[in-house]
Amino acid sequence: MRVAAISLQQAVCRPATFLKPTISRSPPRARRMSVSVNASAADWAKQDERRMLHAVYRVGNMDEYIKYMQDCFGMQLLRYRDIPDEKYSNAFLGFGPETTHFAIELTYNYDVEEYDLGSGFGHFGIAVNDVYKTVDAVKAKNGVVSREPGPVKGGKTTIAFVKDPTGYSWELIGREGSIREPLAQVMLRVGDLDRSIKFYTEVLGMKLLRTRENPEYKYTLAFLGYGDENDTCVFELTYNWGKTEYDRGNAYAQVAISTKDVYKTAEQVKSAGGTVTREPGPVPGIGTKITAVTDPDGWKVVFVDEEDFLKELE
Repeated sequence: MRVAAISLQQAVCRPATFLKPTISRSPPRARRMSVSVNASAADWAKQDERRMLHAVYRVGNMDEYIKYMQDCFGMQLLRYRDIPDEKYSNAFLGFGPETTHFAIELTYNYDVEEYDLGSGFGHFGIAVNDVYKTVDAVKAKNGVVSREPGPVKGGKTTIAFVKDPTGYSWELIGREGSIREPLAQVMLRVGDLDRSIKFYTEVLGMKLLRTRENPEYKYTLAFLGYGDENDTCVFELTYNWGKTEYDRGNAYAQVAISTKDVYKTAEQVKSAGGTVTREPGPVPGIGTKITAVTDPDGWKVVFVDEEDFLKELE
């Protein structure tokens, strides 16, 4: 089903692979130069003011999905674009302007109605003041509640899980007081948590915010991001003990992260042992410069030129 373009008036508001260290056989001066280049690349990861921008995933019915997000979660339709030459459309939804808030980017590929969610993608997380009230709103719109509200296993935080029209899971996370960023988490399952933490900190330049181990249910969580998890969206990486591989499916696509310079970032990723799967350059039909990398489990991350991204919002 091809979705008709949505006018501005309709809008609610305007496997990275780690390389084993090798012993250099080059002359001493060449080795010193190599160390200098690597140090410079590492410095760039610290200097670059990165921010998680949006999560990209594919849906089969754009109109139905947008309505669900608005009615059940209170999201706003921030912008919409149709790229006929590339045969796809995007809708961006969130709880605030993209200049300061995380968003979801829905992708509708012309004439593709269904996708495989796989077993590796976990859920998106939304922080709310009243989980019970939000669940009632979902039920009122005939939404699917897969886990009724109640304390998280082994903790006190009230949570619930619901499923959207495409089948993606959404965790509703109870938080008190003012919530600066309701779109709180992107949860992915990984096969080696130490390896993943190394990638997200050393290659992506994120901070390890906290870990949580649950021996009873045999899993460990790691939360990583560019800021405090109460203020920004973060990755929640889940390691289920003994499980090393997952099927990623073809529904969830990637998370986009801003960078001051996609070319420098691509070099920094390579220097840190990461794999660049798309060399830096403009996106056809849009012009925004990006570069893409994959983590050790094959999850894709796209770095987006910050200046170009802001031009998209004008």
